[in-house]
Amino acid sequence: MTDHALRFPAEWEPQSAILIAWPHAGTDWAARLPEVETTYVALAAAVTRFQPLLICVPDAEVQAHAQALLGRHGIPPQRLRFVRVPYDDTWLRDSGPITLTARPSPRIPGESDEAGAFHLLDFRFTGWGGKFEAGADDRLVERLNKLNLFINNSMQSIDFALEGGAIDTDGAGTLLTTWRCLHERHPLASRTELTFRLSGWLHQDRVLWLDHGALEGDDTDAHIDTLARFAPGDAIVFQACDDPADSHHADLKAMADEIAALRTQGGKPYRLFPLPWARPIMDEGRRLAASYANFLILNGAVLLPAYGDPADDRAAAVLAQAFPDREIVQVPCRPLIWQNGSLHCITMQLPAGLV
Repeated sequence: MTDHALRFPAEWEPQSAILIAWPHAGTDWAARLPEVETTYVALAAAVTRFQPLLICVPDAEVQAHAQALLGRHGIPPQRLRFVRVPYDDTWLRDSGPITLTARPSPRIPGESDEAGAFHLLDFRFTGWGGKFEAGADDRLVERLNKLNLFINNSMQSIDFALEGGAIDTDGAGTLLTTWRCLHERHPLASRTELTFRLSGWLHQDRVLWLDHGALEGDDTDAHIDTLARFAPGDAIVFQACDDPADSHHADLKAMADEIAALRTQGGKPYRLFPLPWARPIMDEGRRLAASYANFLILNGAVLLPAYGDPADDRAAAVLAQAFPDREIVQVPCRPLIWQNGSLHCITMQLPAGLV
């Protein structure tokens, strides 16, 4: 597979499965494990309505527990596949594989047919800049690949810290990210250098940088998937804040202005879909990051993180406008934000044909 034949697909393109890792007593979820498992069960129920779910488990005991729990809630076992592999935590968006796909090309006589081939990018995962132990998570992609989970693929290990939640693509050559996150990971690199590297590894024509936008209770240094996401048809869905008294208001307003100034590759403004703002959620005096931008796109659906807030339904209505061909399904995610992430953060989509 030659480099010019690769592309980074958008999340709304056809998928073969969603990959997650089951929480257990050896992860940071231990103190509230039963509570967070309710979210994982709801996620499994939602995903398996539309496509298979691949579940990483550390051992046979955790697998048996997860199977029994999912079975009691009526999750169809034929839609589930378990894989045993070590991991530190369950944030698969950041430790899982970033997958490039082969562009369709004319068959050349004498060359192998590479239609459907995949190239896995295994970036360094440093626990969000060394905040947490991440040795096992950093080896997750390599270990999954050695288990032959993926088919018709090659893999590239890249000695560069990058998390999947830090980037979003429209599938047509444009990458969206935040300067705050990438600069924190690579403080000596210029924006020009980072643009060059990201464009090369991810096969993008350009990189759009946001300088504003951050959420209290988020320890990722402003991952883009908590702030703004591409949607089909040159659209951007983003987290807004309509409460002038809220501490986020000024920064998210500045981010909204930045997004409004962005232009498509054709030079036109993006269609914009601002998401409503949930009321502050506190936990032992700490503000939690309840972002609606952390949604997950499936085959035929979009899963919305719900927080038990009146804004949940309004956020669902916005997503229905941005994704009119998909069903919007709310998944209760309040337990997740206790550990500073939400729905998109615990998942990684796998393109159709990869597994």
